[in-house]
Amino acid sequence: MKHKLVPVAAALLTALASGQVAAESATDVISDGWEVHGYGSMNYRMVEGETVDTEYGKPDYKTAGTHGKSTNQVEFVVKKHTEHQNGVWSDFVVRSEFGNGNSYAYTSSGSQKDNTTAQFEVKETFVEIGGFSFLGEDTSIWAGQRYLNRAAGLLSGEFWKQSSGVGAGIQTKMGGNTAGVAVVSADPDAGAAEPNDERSTLTSLDFYYYGVEALGGSFDFDLKVMSQANKDSDSDSGIGAAITYNRDYYGLDGWTQTAIAYGEGVAQNRGVNFGGWSGGDDDAQSLFITSYGVLNITDKLQMGSELTYIGALDKLWGAEDLKRYLIAVRPSYKVNDNLRLEMTASYGHEEGKEGYFGGRTGDSVESDIYNLELASAFTVNADYFGRPQIKPYVSYVKADDQASADIIGIKSGDNDVIVGVHTEIWF
Repeated sequence: MKHKLVPVAAALLTALASGQVAAESATDVISDGWEVHGYGSMNYRMVEGETVDTEYGKPDYKTAGTHGKSTNQVEFVVKKHTEHQNGVWSDFVVRSEFGNGNSYAYTSSGSQKDNTTAQFEVKETFVEIGGFSFLGEDTSIWAGQRYLNRAAGLLSGEFWKQSSGVGAGIQTKMGGNTAGVAVVSADPDAGAAEPNDERSTLTSLDFYYYGVEALGGSFDFDLKVMSQANKDSDSDSGIGAAITYNRDYYGLDGWTQTAIAYGEGVAQNRGVNFGGWSGGDDDAQSLFITSYGVLNITDKLQMGSELTYIGALDKLWGAEDLKRYLIAVRPSYKVNDNLRLEMTASYGHEEGKEGYFGGRTGDSVESDIYNLELASAFTVNADYFGRPQIKPYVSYVKADDQASADIIGIKSGDNDVIVGVHTEIWF
C-alpha cells in the first residue's frame, strides 16, 4: 500500500509545483532594457565681440531666428522599459537638463558653481505601467513629475501646450483614439531662494481626446480646469481649451499643425499651457491661434512656416488689449546630402492699451520687429530636420524705433547683427 501511494504523492507534488511555476511565470520578465535619448543646443553667438543675454523677443513671438540664448544646453532622457509574461509593461523615465537659459560662455575654472542659473536639474521622473488585464491592454497609468502632451511652434520654438508638474493620470483607447485624464500640480515659488510660507499651489485637471480623423486630417481636443490655492475668489480658478488640426501642408506635400485655444483666469496663458507660470484673475481672457508646418516643394527645396497670434479678449498678463502676432518662413535648400542652406525671415508685432506692462507710453506702446537670417547647416542628413548639425549664421534684427529696440535687448540703436554658430543634436 505504501508503495502505491508514492507515485500518487509524486504526482500531487508535481502538479503543485507546476501550478506554482505557472503562477510565478505570469510575472516573469521577458524583456528588459534601457533607452537613452537626448538633446543638445550649443549656441556660440556674438554681437560686436560680446556675448549677450537676450533672445530678442523670441519667447514673445517677436522674432524667429537662431536666438536661443543657451550657450550649452544639454538634455538626457533615460528610460527603462520592462515587459512581463502576462502582458504587463512598465516604463521608468528620467529627464535631466543642464544649461537651459544660461547665456555665459564658461571656461574650465568651474565657475558654474557660482551661478545658480541653469544648473543640473531633473525635469522629469515618472513611472508608467500598462497592460493590466483588469484595465485593458490599451490602458496605462502613470505618476510622477513630467511634461504631459507638449507641443511647440516650429519657428518660434515656444511650447504653447503642456502640463508641467507633479501628478498622475490614466490613458486608454476609446473608439480607436487616445483618451486620457490627468491631474498635475505645480508650485510657482518652487526653487525660490525665499519661498513663501503659504504656498499658492496650482493644479490642472486635464481631459484629452486625440486622433479623431476628419476633414482630411485628424483632430486633438484638450480641456483643462485649473485652480490655485490661497488666492481670492476672483483669481483662484480658470478654464482652458484647445482644438488642434493635423494634416498635410494645406493640401500640398508636407505637414501642418493648426490650433486654436481659449483661456481665462488661471488658464490665461494660451489656455492649455500649464505650469508654475500659470495664474490670473477673472479679467484675464485670451485667444491663441497658431499654424505651422513644413512644405516639400521639390526634392531639394523645403520651407517651414509659422503664423501665430495671441491676444487679450479683456486682459492678458495684466495688460489690457494686448496683441502679439508672428509671421515667419524658413526656406531650406539641400546643396547635397550633408549641406543645407537656410534663410529665415520673420515679422513680429506687439501692441496694447496705453500704460500696459508697467506704464508703456509713446513709441513703446506698439512694436514692429523684423528679422532676417542666413545660415548654412553642415549635417549628416540635409533634410529639414537632419541632425546633428553645425550651423554658422548671421542674423539681422531691427526694431521700428529705439523704444521697441530697448524692449527686446538691443543695446545701441534700433538694430543688431548677430554672428554665431549653432550646434544642435537630438537622438
